[in-house]
Amino acid sequence: MRHGQELHELLGRVGLTVVEDVSPGSLFPPEAGWRIARGIAAPDGAVRGALDGVWWRRLADADGEFLVAVLGHRIGGNDSRWTRVRHAGGGVPGLTGDPGFVALSLDGQVLLAEVPGVDGPRVTALDRLPERLEEAAESAGRETEAERADVWAAVPGRPARPLHWAEGIGSNPAAPDELLIRLLDVEVGFLHGCDRPAVLDAAVAHPDPQVRSRPADTFRPKLTSDQWLRMVRAEPSPSRRVLWAEHARAWGVELPGDLYDDLLTGPSRAQAAELPGLPAHHLPGLAADADPRVRVAACARWEDLAVPLRVRLLADTDDAVRTAALLAHHHDVPMPRHVFAALPEPRRALEQCRLAPELEAEVVRDGDAGVRLALAANPRLGVHGVAVLAEDPYDDVRSAVALRPDLDEEQRAAVRHDFDSTSMVRTLPWVADLHGDADAMRRLAVSSHPLIRGSVARARHLPPDVVERLARDEDRTVRLFLAESCDDAPAEMLLEVWGWWDGSFSYPGRPRSHPNFPRTGLLRHAGDPAGRMRRLVLDDPESTPADVARLARDPEAEVRRRAAEDPRLSPADAVRLLNDPADYIRDTAIRSPRLPARVLAALLHDRDTAIAAAANPSIPVPVLHRILAAAAEAVAARR
Repeated sequence: MRHGQELHELLGRVGLTVVEDVSPGSLFPPEAGWRIARGIAAPDGAVRGALDGVWWRRLADADGEFLVAVLGHRIGGNDSRWTRVRHAGGGVPGLTGDPGFVALSLDGQVLLAEVPGVDGPRVTALDRLPERLEEAAESAGRETEAERADVWAAVPGRPARPLHWAEGIGSNPAAPDELLIRLLDVEVGFLHGCDRPAVLDAAVAHPDPQVRSRPADTFRPKLTSDQWLRMVRAEPSPSRRVLWAEHARAWGVELPGDLYDDLLTGPSRAQAAELPGLPAHHLPGLAADADPRVRVAACARWEDLAVPLRVRLLADTDDAVRTAALLAHHHDVPMPRHVFAALPEPRRALEQCRLAPELEAEVVRDGDAGVRLALAANPRLGVHGVAVLAEDPYDDVRSAVALRPDLDEEQRAAVRHDFDSTSMVRTLPWVADLHGDADAMRRLAVSSHPLIRGSVARARHLPPDVVERLARDEDRTVRLFLAESCDDAPAEMLLEVWGWWDGSFSYPGRPRSHPNFPRTGLLRHAGDPAGRMRRLVLDDPESTPADVARLARDPEAEVRRRAAEDPRLSPADAVRLLNDPADYIRDTAIRSPRLPARVLAALLHDRDTAIAAAANPSIPVPVLHRILAAAAEAVAARR
């Protein structure tokens, strides 16, 4: 690691021997040390004129060892590590001066630091560090309304981090729509998570095409159908206009006929011809188009094509068109051996075409396992072919057969296959198509295959008897799917799943955010040995601020983070959690509306915290307008 090597060389030059780089673990973290050194939420009397040998001797243990971090030589990203060093000499290490450092005793009691300041180097020497920080947190938490008003009147002030503010303001829940609309001209990254209709309206109407398209270029777009259509129509690039139309269709937007007309008349006609939902009256023109790519796209709508058009495409002079037509034609008409043998690439035929009986009998026993695997999921495979592949020597082939929709459950149970339920991340489309069929759900809920039962569990609503059965399923991934997707999932099962699952990217918050998740009786988990269960205490309406304070000191980080999110957190505890060993807890504390204004205003000016601080909802709206103005000015200066 280049940065690590440079740091070790620097420490060697100032008379220190590197022992090892260490993660903070339960120690006071380097980031918190930098903030204390800069005077943010720091104990009174922390600034000294010089660091003499007495302080260095108090810092080191009996072997002369302590922890150090050097400005500009961070190791390990946001949760940077300390470097454990040994100082064998009797004098003072040569750490003072540029670039700046923070050092901590191994017992966490003594902190020494020197960092650049507006008026020259700022030197800090603290003993009894935990005790002093407790006192500082309590003192900061006693801030008055008048003091808060004075603090905010002076923001933004100098020095400032306006470019960081531009990144953070968009995540501030207290920022009004008008402020976020102004932010569109400065920084648009926040649109990835934005769900405010007025702001999205402004974004899709923005003169900058990059701003207009940003709300759609996300994992889970929040656009309405009208906003999708406006964005598609406003896109100047023909290819991207078709791309956004494809995305809109994927999110359930019905494209109007005139938009299809527009997309098909542009230079991206071949791409537009592949759009699902294309009105049938366009098909004759597509089938006769001069561009073979367009004629290939027309073959995908084989069932909607008139017989003369099919005949023409089957005799097309272009190989790609003729192949696409043949594949479509043989969805229903058995493909003979000579046609199959002439295909330039037979895999698609193996996967989707109806094969003549003699051809099927031959390929299901092909020596290439890849050929047999392609056949195993072919929905048009005959009964005999399915039976042969169900006994295939290759496990992947048998596993594919076991998921076929045309098997009854007795046949499915007879197929030997291996299945790793921990990799069960998909829903079988054919099961999803049956979600509204109660009888089908009852039949499939008792399937021998966990993926089929899991696919049933993905239904939003299920009959009570099916829910009861799946809630007791032996495979916990089936129960997880039920907790994530089914609105009828029972409370006791949701609580059980919570014991081992904290939500996924696709289903954030579930199972805890499920409407049936228990909200009362959770205080009984206060003494649970599992931190996950202790977290639930603060969800109980009978929990108190005293419970919040207790969990803010819990030994498990995930419990402390839950306390840091609680609106009943005391200001002193919010300040205290700024020094938590876990970086995500520090970040949560920075965003806490319970932070004293004096501390939060200082965090706005700190390099490591400015982005998260700008997202704090306790910043008054007039102040948000001022820091946005400063951010806009800084961004304009860079352009």
